[in-house]
Amino acid sequence: MNGRLITTAELAALETEKTTAHRLWTGEGGWVDRFGDDFIVSATDHGGPIAASLPEWLARLGLNVRRIFARRLVKQPGGNDKPEQAFGTKGPLETVASERGMKFGIDFAAGYSAGLFCDQRANRAHLESLRPRRVLNCFAYTCAFSVAAARAGAETLSLDLSRKSLERGKANLALNGLASERHRFIADDVFAVLPRLARRGEKFDAIILDPPTFSRGAKGRIFRAVENLGGLLGRALDVAESGARILLSTNAHDIDVAALKGIARGLESHAVPPPVEYPPGSAAATLWLVAPES
Repeated sequence: MNGRLITTAELAALETEKTTAHRLWTGEGGWVDRFGDDFIVSATDHGGPIAASLPEWLARLGLNVRRIFARRLVKQPGGNDKPEQAFGTKGPLETVASERGMKFGIDFAAGYSAGLFCDQRANRAHLESLRPRRVLNCFAYTCAFSVAAARAGAETLSLDLSRKSLERGKANLALNGLASERHRFIADDVFAVLPRLARRGEKFDAIILDPPTFSRGAKGRIFRAVENLGGLLGRALDVAESGARILLSTNAHDIDVAALKGIARGLESHAVPPPVEYPPGSAAATLWLVAPES
């Protein structure tokens, strides 16, 4: 298979750090991700040919294979990107995978993402290394950043328009023995919640801004990363402590790290490289910012 294939040395390093959720292969028109003993092919042609060759290929890497799923990469939101099982025995579509010892519930029936964006692994590790006290996780999805922050001892507030996603986030915290009253969840439009938090005087020393490329919020509000990322950052700065660390991230194809620096003009910044198994341009563009000192 042409493309960027994970090496045996990289696999060994992942095993040592207790990570079973990661990218395996990236090529023209698609990629393969691993979640424990399950694998998902994402490709423009639905991944059938890749999925058919995977069992033999994975056996050569020494990986156990329970199931292989395949899904079509769609160009527009709302397209049919639900994975279909291509190999293995039938059964529940849920499993649990690990990242640096943290456990995350995975659901292959969920569509666009099974529940964990593996390209953010290095940023979650960086968040833990900051040892934050209060973390605001916007567009939290299944709350992977909140789990990492909680493991570092932080209080967390997870925001997402989807109540179902936040319920999965609560389950992830419980899966790691981190569920407590120190972790709050709000199912609402981030752009509506941030001003309320500011009016109440809430402040956070770490903020995660990882919005979808396109979404519809409350009252028909439309968010497009290419147009609205700067406004989102401005709202987040209203609830940031002096010197707070802010992760600005996007999968929008026409926004790279240089463009993020332009959006964050005037703020101190640095980039954390994506996980080693991701070739250039295949992971989200991300930038860590430092809120101004008051």
